[in-house]
Amino acid sequence: MLGLGACARVDTAQATDGGNLLQRLRKQGTVRLGIAGEIPYAYIDRNGHLTGEAPTVAGEIFKRLGVPRVQPVPIDFGSLIPGLRSDQFDVIAAGMFINPTRCQQVLFSDPDYQVQEALLVPQGNPKKLRTFDDIARTKATMGVATGGVEIGYAKASGVPTARIDIFNDPLSGLEGLQAGRMDCFTGTSLTLRQLLATGHHHGIELTEPFVPVVGGKKQYGAGGYGFRPGETRLRDAFDGQLHALRSSGELLRLIRPFGFTTTETTTLTAKELCRG
Repeated sequence: MLGLGACARVDTAQATDGGNLLQRLRKQGTVRLGIAGEIPYAYIDRNGHLTGEAPTVAGEIFKRLGVPRVQPVPIDFGSLIPGLRSDQFDVIAAGMFINPTRCQQVLFSDPDYQVQEALLVPQGNPKKLRTFDDIARTKATMGVATGGVEIGYAKASGVPTARIDIFNDPLSGLEGLQAGRMDCFTGTSLTLRQLLATGHHHGIELTEPFVPVVGGKKQYGAGGYGFRPGETRLRDAFDGQLHALRSSGELLRLIRPFGFTTTETTTLTAKELCRG
């Protein structure tokens, strides 16, 4: 079970020689996880409990590393990296995609999942939207959750900023689509599939998943855990346990309840993803 106990502030702004955050976390017994309220990656459920793929995996790994409790720090997605760097929490555990831009600001673990993109559209998909290129070609309007990589994919495909509506979270985006504010809402296929499963959303359908292409390169949606630059000891210890979970099959068992299947598993590395 994921604990919600409070803990003292840990100052690691000047981490050098691999950092000592893991040692400090072991001493206090609690790690603060930055989350962004996105189903199924990391969120607070109706009963006020921390849940989701990322905190479940992180909680198991930190338990194995001698840190038995996790404390969620909810924040909007676009503030996760600044929040980590300003020591508002210790680790980003929000299913964050690993890409070259983010790798310049955050030290990433290897990814623990890989997903494709998809679109939510009105029933029948009247504008025949399947990809970001389609959105640009048809001059359609789109919605996206704040801080999502879909913003970059869309702009790279030629979608003007004026036709991109940014929402605080996917649920707000779905409601905006139902209200007719835009032609589609974009996100990972897993997030959108789970979103539709949470209630009765009449008149909305999900398109076939796809891998975005930018500059002739496929953009793999693989997510991991973010650490402050310099905290290589903690990141390496975390990766060691992550690889052990993957090899034993325990990783899939942990994430399956959140809608992940073997098709969402991956052997990609942070090094590969940071190269782009």
